Amino acid sequence: MTSDRTLIAAVDLGSTSTKVCLYTPDGRCEASASRPTERYNPFSAQHPEWVFWSPDAIWSGVGEAFREALSAIGDPARVAGVAVTGMGMDGVPVDADGATLYPFISWHCGRTAPQAAWWEQMIGAEKTFGIAGFPPWAMTGAMRVRWMMEHEPGIIERAASWLLIEDFINFKLCGGRATDPSMASCMLLLDQKRRDWSDELVTASGIPRRLLPEVKPSGTQLGTVHAEAARVTGLPQGTPVVLGGQDHLCGTLPVGAHRPGVVSNVMGSWENLIATVSQPDCDWILGRAGICMQAHVAPGRYAAWGGSPSASALSWLREVTGDSDQPWEEMIGACERDSQPGAGGVLFLPYLSSAACPVNDGLAAGAFIGLLNTTSKTDLFRAVIEGLNYQFLHILQTMERSMNIRFERIVASGGATRNAFWLQNKADISGMDVEVSEIQDTSPLGAAMLAGVALGVWRDLDEAAERVKGATRVFHPDAARHARYRPLFDLYQSLAPALRPANHALANWRAR
Repeated sequence: MTSDRTLIAAVDLGSTSTKVCLYTPDGRCEASASRPTERYNPFSAQHPEWVFWSPDAIWSGVGEAFREALSAIGDPARVAGVAVTGMGMDGVPVDADGATLYPFISWHCGRTAPQAAWWEQMIGAEKTFGIAGFPPWAMTGAMRVRWMMEHEPGIIERAASWLLIEDFINFKLCGGRATDPSMASCMLLLDQKRRDWSDELVTASGIPRRLLPEVKPSGTQLGTVHAEAARVTGLPQGTPVVLGGQDHLCGTLPVGAHRPGVVSNVMGSWENLIATVSQPDCDWILGRAGICMQAHVAPGRYAAWGGSPSASALSWLREVTGDSDQPWEEMIGACERDSQPGAGGVLFLPYLSSAACPVNDGLAAGAFIGLLNTTSKTDLFRAVIEGLNYQFLHILQTMERSMNIRFERIVASGGATRNAFWLQNKADISGMDVEVSEIQDTSPLGAAMLAGVALGVWRDLDEAAERVKGATRVFHPDAARHARYRPLFDLYQSLAPALRPANHALANWRAR
């Protein structure tokens, strides 16, 4: 039984914060709380370049956020169920007793480039894409397991499961060891047509089959909150735990982009463009362009998507310039007021964590080009925003060419849509209307929708989308600014090929 007082909880595991949201059946967030997701490196003396997340810190952050959010509603029994969403690639080995054996290797960490090179040589990129729908990126889960097999074989011998980060939180909540097809896609071992593990890729990779949890559809009830999780989180023991899925796909649900014909632009730590399709197309034409074919969280559907790291570049610049405490509004206001379109002739290549679509180069690196002694810090901030929007347009045009389609409607969502300057600049650079949902956090709401459908709050995802949809606003391109940006976009597209030899040489130097 549900009522207007019913709440559905969602956990969103992001690269900058872990958030807990409590939603009403009309999609309103009645209470929320977050904790920072902090990078961690217990091996910094030997390997300062490595990047981890601490499993204990992630779980304690979930617990603290739950207790804070639940304290705001007074009655935790109002929570009918919980689902988890978040980043996709990072996993952890867990033994038979449930103990973690090694920290999460973050997607920021570049140590698995040799494993990706081995995979491409021994298994092949085209063959892999034809089954898994993903190119053999260094950040995929299989590469982390291969690294562990080579460098920490004792841990692999002791491990009973390799749990991706959402699956780890589900395990901590209810003890179930399972994954959904959207998360399993991130392992590079899923047969997209069968929506189950590929015997061929598992055998070719040498990865022990016992490490891979059962694949169950998104929206499946995995278990219920057990006594220890209830103590940590404040959730009532017995609260249903429902499989969610990867954040960018959950984020399509509240804006209705799980239906074919609507293209979702998720703006957050990554910039993702997602087109929902009915059948998986694993043609290497898409893979060569860095476009992935991934099992959707929506039943029986798939997502063709292209993406690359995005908003984290702004956080990086704020840190290195010492402006982490400067309010975003002041920084953006300065970009609008003190730097003109084109950022004083400075271009930014946003590949600080390698490149996915459309450059598809694990050894790519970021760059500022056109620096002069007259370049201001404000020019650099504007150049980063413009560079991220050039990247958006590059992904958009690559997907249109590779899939032989034309995108007519772009619906943007995600945390970065709070930044109106970024959105207007996106419209100016692309020359397209950018429609923005007023729903600030679509990914956790999408996870809550999956849980709500499983628990009978809504009949299906279509009904849920109608119930939770919010208002939209549209950013229209300025013709004069668009004309100014066109030649700069052409220059932007030339940067990655021109810098490739130097970046690869530097990557090899760093690996010595």
